[in-house]
Parts: sequence; structure tokens; C-alpha cells
Amino acid sequence: MTPATNILRVFPRRTKATPTDALAFVGPPPLWVPADAGEIHVSCTFTWDRPRAEKLANAWAFACPGAEVRVGGPAYGDPGGNFEPGTYLRPGYVITSRGCPNRCQHCLVPDREGPLRTLPIRDGHDVLDNNLLACPADHMAAVFDMLRRQRARPRFTGGLDAELFTPHVAHELLALKPDRIFFAYDRAAQLEPLRRAVARIRHRTGWSKGNLRHVVGCYVLVGYRGDTVPDAEWRVRQIIDMGPRAFPMFYRDADNSPRPPEWHDLVGGILAFGGRI
Repeated sequence: MTPATNILRVFPRRTKATPTDALAFVGPPPLWVPADAGEIHVSCTFTWDRPRAEKLANAWAFACPGAEVRVGGPAYGDPGGNFEPGTYLRPGYVITSRGCPNRCQHCLVPDREGPLRTLPIRDGHDVLDNNLLACPADHMAAVFDMLRRQRARPRFTGGLDAELFTPHVAHELLALKPDRIFFAYDRAAQLEPLRRAVARIRHRTGWSKGNLRHVVGCYVLVGYRGDTVPDAEWRVRQIIDMGPRAFPMFYRDADNSPRPPEWHDLVGGILAFGGRI
């Protein structure tokens, strides 16, 4: 879907997922802006970007006095509606469900988006659902059918729940020849389900650890309240020894508190023994 021609979308920072069409802007208004802009949506994903988003809203309101300026997005508790490709995410990214039935300690999704609900399935190859595998079987089957139609190999960068990665799911998902699969290891209870999921992938593919790490990644939350550098390093080492590539995600609070020096040392150590930041 092409974004509405009279709605400009503004983003506080550019990421790989930021749209690049002519009506998407990053940062302050340029010298030239469309004269017929009816609305300007400042989309903010991260809570620590809220002050910047609000400054941008003021700057765009000044540059386009006839437009209605709105500030929103996940950072403001937006529960999300139906997904429209290319509007707030670059084409190729797709969301087919919102919410999650789990209530993980450090996750904002249940409070922000509520219970799991499915959405109309739109085309895309990079699935960002919070918990795709918790969706009804017929919805997952329809998502897999959609992915088979795409020219690009599927990516599951939103992360998959290892607890729900059953032998049947492993068979169906691996038949898609995915480019990238992600799991998460944020708490101790996730370790054994993750081991089983990795074992099912290796059983069906015959991949060595070296091959596995090119496709399977694992987000590892580190630096939350009560976490220590040795504990975090141990969790990362467990993932690397299992085979997937480790992607440590440093916990950041709403105030974007600076990362203490000892966590910088952990970053260097992770890179040294095969992880990735």
C-alpha cells in the first residue's frame, strides 16, 4: 500500500526499518516540504527518543502551519492497529499479529498491546510479530503461505518463542528456507526450550554449529536491574556454545540511563568470543 499523499511521516532516527519514500522524513524539516501536507505523524519507537520526537513535532508544526501534527508510536503506548506496509516500516517488513499471551518481566508488549490478536495478513518477508507462534494454527499457516509468495527469503527478526517451536512448526518453518531465525534468552526458564528448538533445527537440517550461526540468532537481554556482568557473560556463552549467534541487548530504561563502564568491557569480551553487538 502507498502511504496517503497528504500525510507526512517523521522519525526521530533512521534505522534499517525506516521508510525511504518521498513522504518519510528523519529529523527536522528540510528547506522544502510538500505544500499540501494535511497531517504530519511523528512516529517514536523508543521511550528515550520522546524528548526529540516532541521537539520535532514543534519544528514541523512551525514549518507546516496548516498541517495537523500528531506524535505517537510504541514509545507513547500506542497499541497498534491494522498493519499497513510501507507506512511506518519500510516495505518488506510485516506484522501479522499484535500483543502476546506471555507476561515476561521486562516486556512492555502485554500492557501496551494487550492480549494476542491477529491482523489481516499483508505481503512482506521480514516478520516482526511479538509472538507469531502463539497465533492460531490457521493464521500461522496463512502467514507461511504468504511468505512462500515472496521473492526474498523470510526472516523472523521479531523473534520466535522457543517454547512453541514444536517439531511440526520446525518442519513447516524450515521448509521456507529462512534467511534468519531469532529466538530470545532473557530469563533462565527459556534455556531448556531454546536447547530443544536448536536441537530440532539441527536434526532437520544437519547443520553444523558453524552453519547454524549464519541463520539462527538469539537476543540476550543484559544489564537489567539485578543483572551482573559475570551472569550476563555466562548467558551469552551458553548461547554461543549451543550454536546460534548471540545478540546481547542492553536493557535501557525510559530515561536512557548511561551504560556503566563495566558493561562496555562485556561488549568487548562478547565480540572476542564470537558474539555480536
